Amino acid sequence: MLERLRRHGAILFKGFCLDSPQKLRKFAKAVSENLLDYVDRAAPRIELTRRVYTSTEYPSDQWIPLHHEMSYSHIWPSILYFGCLARAQTDGFTPIADDRRIYPRIPECIKEEFEAKGLLYIRNYVRGADMTWQEAFQTDSREELDRLTSSEHMTHEWIGDDHLRTTLRKPATMQHPITRDTVWFNHAHLFHESNLPPALHQALLESYGPDGMPRRVVFGDGSEIDADVLEELRNIYMSEAIGFEWENGDALMLDNILTTHGRSPFVGPRKICVAMSDQQSLNEVGQ
Repeated sequence: MLERLRRHGAILFKGFCLDSPQKLRKFAKAVSENLLDYVDRAAPRIELTRRVYTSTEYPSDQWIPLHHEMSYSHIWPSILYFGCLARAQTDGFTPIADDRRIYPRIPECIKEEFEAKGLLYIRNYVRGADMTWQEAFQTDSREELDRLTSSEHMTHEWIGDDHLRTTLRKPATMQHPITRDTVWFNHAHLFHESNLPPALHQALLESYGPDGMPRRVVFGDGSEIDADVLEELRNIYMSEAIGFEWENGDALMLDNILTTHGRSPFVGPRKICVAMSDQQSLNEVGQ
């Protein structure tokens, strides 16, 4: 199965009778024993059963752009498992795209700048704006936070009593450890302020200033990324995206390095659960 997954990037299981988080966990553990906790979070999720979570809790009328899970982090899962417990009344697709098709379409001038400079992810954890550091790192202990940020090669500083700022440098691309394909593997188009709805962007700027935005991304040398470049990247992803209609009981398995995923807006109840396995890190891929 893993050979097929690497060949195609994703496998959809129709009529799989997957009707509970426990069944998704059983399916994922049949593929890998190495299921993962969700730490260094960038999205709110609810743990439904051990290491099985809801998909991103995000307003139903908005798109979630295509992305690799946790490509903003020092660590990330190699494989993702999705299960449809309740399909939406309308839409609610999980579009996917093969990054082996994305990378060749990115203009060389963009690739050269991103690959030469790398990226710097900056997160400000301020209560009342986005996630708290306690939710993101799943701890209330500052000592445990110190350990986690150190192990994930982040730098962090306290600004005031409960304002945490973290920074992490990462490359913009990655080579798959097995197939050796080079892929575009980053969160720049999601973390950049141009991804925010205009009214929300303005409100955050007025409240926290440009340096205090909950999520920021710049080039590794500190220079700003052109918003038009990021919009071009989003458009490339969307032009390569393919979708399918979820049916209750379906399961989807993704290679998280070769394939990006997103979510379309939807109407009505929708419940997709997700599990992750086989952690990788920058140390392991030699970046």
